[in-house]
Amino acid sequence: MVSDSVEKPTSETRPRYAPRKAKSYDTDKLHQYVVPDLSMQDLLSAIPTQCFRRSTLHSSMYVMIDFAQAAVLFYAASWIDPLTQDMHWSFLSMSEESTRSALRFILWGLYSFCQGLVFTGIWVLAHECGHQAFSPSKFINNTVGWFLHSALLVPYHSWRISHARHHAATGHMTRDEVFVPSTREERGLLPLRPVDDDSPVVTDKTTWSEWLAELLEDAPLFNLLELIIQQLFGWQLYLLFNVSGQKHYPRYTNHFMPNSVIFDKRHRNQIIMSNVGILLTLTVLWTWARHASNGWFDVMRYYGIPYVWTNHWLVMITYLQHTDVKLPHYHASMWTFPRGALCTIDREWLGFVGPWFFHGIAETHVLHHVSSRIPHYNAWEATEALKSRIGPHYMKSTENVFVSLWKTIRSCRYVENEPVTFYRNADGVPGSVAVLSAGTDSGVALSD
Repeated sequence: MVSDSVEKPTSETRPRYAPRKAKSYDTDKLHQYVVPDLSMQDLLSAIPTQCFRRSTLHSSMYVMIDFAQAAVLFYAASWIDPLTQDMHWSFLSMSEESTRSALRFILWGLYSFCQGLVFTGIWVLAHECGHQAFSPSKFINNTVGWFLHSALLVPYHSWRISHARHHAATGHMTRDEVFVPSTREERGLLPLRPVDDDSPVVTDKTTWSEWLAELLEDAPLFNLLELIIQQLFGWQLYLLFNVSGQKHYPRYTNHFMPNSVIFDKRHRNQIIMSNVGILLTLTVLWTWARHASNGWFDVMRYYGIPYVWTNHWLVMITYLQHTDVKLPHYHASMWTFPRGALCTIDREWLGFVGPWFFHGIAETHVLHHVSSRIPHYNAWEATEALKSRIGPHYMKSTENVFVSLWKTIRSCRYVENEPVTFYRNADGVPGSVAVLSAGTDSGVALSD
């Protein structure tokens, strides 16, 4: 509250507002994260040898199943308009035409949701190709991956390369590639006032924009808007403008320019080939729109809306894999590859949806960072073996993922410049503290 003695603002003199005051907290009551001290030999030796075997035939069966599901849904959707057009009944007080329109809307919505799940599964299989986990053959991996990802408007090689960089430096504050935490300063926020700072709220040092940033930082409606933008446009913003990527990259860093800082000169032809794949898919969509009875409207219904759903699932899965108040991020002095590999969480994804449609990408992601060449159908056995070896360092959540998504956007606002750093909320309270003693009992598993 502003004191009554403070002079009201005029067009010439506006009040300035002090930054947010930090909240006090007891570090002993925070989650105690024991920083692992494991080698890659410790991690890989726990995984049975058969889990590393890749079968082109076995992997191809999943591609065929996913395409069969997509074809069945496509065919079923082709009957929505004819069937609803011929119906002659009304619902409640609605007219026949209103009933037809409502049912048509519901059925198309159901189709786009289900097809989005199938498209996401195809996306995950292409992702396995990028890791060379689909087949022992590099040629088959890159050919199948390029075809599948191009069909979903993903620049295959471009993303494969940047994603490999992410795996090589997961959890590293200056080398990781995506969902890199921001500091308060990078978020445009002022340093928090100390807990014992009782200075007046109104000062002459802070600008309106800084005050507005402080005001919105933990406003639920603003957080919801952030979430909507992230889920609808996060994937495209990352590819085009490096949003959520490294802050020190040059201003126009993207996945489509061969001279981008993400790539080396040897990658030039691969980046061009990736762009060609996107252009070919856009050409197919444009040709489809020209010959479809309803033009681009048909393309959007059959392909466009499921594509939006696919991007939503992709961003949500990736975001929740690497963003949580109990997950550390490391500066160079503390980072090692094994520590980075364990900077992720396995999450149960909506019952059968994750294991069937998404091929377990969310449920076995810790294992995926330990060894990305293990195919998804072997990842379940490998995960169980890895859990037994790493014990308290294994992170898993069974909480509903939409609940986790809202909690995360509210709690994971920024990090401090610490060797081992954890996300803090808007008031500066972290979710965890690092414990460097290997003998300390941590209880790291996420509670729901």
